[in-house]
Amino acid sequence: MQTSYSSSRILLPVWPPFIGLTLLVALLLNLLPTAAWPAMPDWLVLTLVFWSVRETRRVGMGLAFLSGLAMDVADASLLGQHALAYVLAVYGGSALSRRILWFPLGQQALHVFPLLLLVQLVQLAVRTLAGADSPGIAYLLGPCLATLLWPLLTYLLLLPQHQPVDHDANRPL
Repeated sequence: MQTSYSSSRILLPVWPPFIGLTLLVALLLNLLPTAAWPAMPDWLVLTLVFWSVRETRRVGMGLAFLSGLAMDVADASLLGQHALAYVLAVYGGSALSRRILWFPLGQQALHVFPLLLLVQLVQLAVRTLAGADSPGIAYLLGPCLATLLWPLLTYLLLLPQHQPVDHDANRPL
């Protein structure tokens, strides 16, 4: 179902409120108590990177900055820590979007992994500079799990765009 350079399937344009809804759901997933577990991915940055790769003109660094500030306030962390990391990830996603979309899903996930790892390392650096203790190596398991979830997230978020515009009884799809 993945559309790539070798696919002949054309996606419908994304509905802008759908992008906002997915980002809101990702923010709410980050606010769950399970988000404090070491191996849980940062759902918001994963969704932001996805939309920055797919919809470069709609999801940019401003939205990433505001989302990062929201996460800073929600986590009661150092103000700007998430914002800086999210802006860097969205910048990387939008800069590499044409390259990333050229590959199949498994290789896309490998291209996204450094961006997700960058988010964790930037947040770790900011926390360390502020005097916090190191969380250990388990802190880096989140990007690994998020990389494994990239194909599933791509499938789910592109599903509404695969619907035909008008339903034709004679058309098989």
